[in-house]
Amino acid sequence: MEDFIVISDDSGSESSEGTRSGRARRLRRALSRTPGALPRRTVHSTMTSTLRRLGEDIFKGVVKGIQDNSLEHSMENKPKTAAFFRSSNLPLRFLSTLIVLKTVTQADYLAQAFDSLCLDLKTDEGKILFLEYQAVPVILNHLRISSKGLLSNVIDSLLQMTVESKSLQPFLEACSNTLFFRTCSVLLRTPKLDLQILEKLSIILQKLSKIKSNKKFFELFTIHLMLQEIQRTTHPEHAFLCINLNSTLFNLGLTKCNSLASNSSH
Repeated sequence: MEDFIVISDDSGSESSEGTRSGRARRLRRALSRTPGALPRRTVHSTMTSTLRRLGEDIFKGVVKGIQDNSLEHSMENKPKTAAFFRSSNLPLRFLSTLIVLKTVTQADYLAQAFDSLCLDLKTDEGKILFLEYQAVPVILNHLRISSKGLLSNVIDSLLQMTVESKSLQPFLEACSNTLFFRTCSVLLRTPKLDLQILEKLSIILQKLSKIKSNKKFFELFTIHLMLQEIQRTTHPEHAFLCINLNSTLFNLGLTKCNSLASNSSH
């Protein structure tokens, strides 16, 4: 039997109803827009500017107080600075530091924020707060060659988290993702990367290479190939770097690890 496609007479009316319905929806959307609505780009720019000012206020502290010209209340109402970044309370200071790092672009503010962060990370409580506030992405935002003046401080803050403690394993797990390895990959591609930066980064990568599931990230971003090339071209006198590179490649199953590397790697 032959198959026939039957088009009903009212299909046109359904189509026209759908068209009218679509027009009505578009009209409602148009009417709902306020005349003064800002373009998305303008809103984003305004938000960025607002957040930057917020970060600067947190860095500097906010002056608070009630204005009262009477003499008897002059001392009580003397303006006081609400400390955030410079607070003696570690959780408040730590969170304020991360907000500054997230929102501020001024280099001297960022440098002081990283100095404060490194000091706080020397304590166990600071390390716990680092993990609790999920600080890794905030730090990675500055782990790039364009932040050359801050790069050493950025690496130092991550390095503090690799010190043996209860926070070490959770920290390594927080770094075991595409964002971290992509950032490291871009940094490693920098021509003539400073030796100290490379040595510090090699410590972190060596510890991450101990986690078997991270091998896929090393391979995905060809970090293992870059490390092999660095190992090939590094002068033997840079023993510390050579040891960490050899240990990392051994953990990835790419080289034989000698006794010096296995006993001395960090």
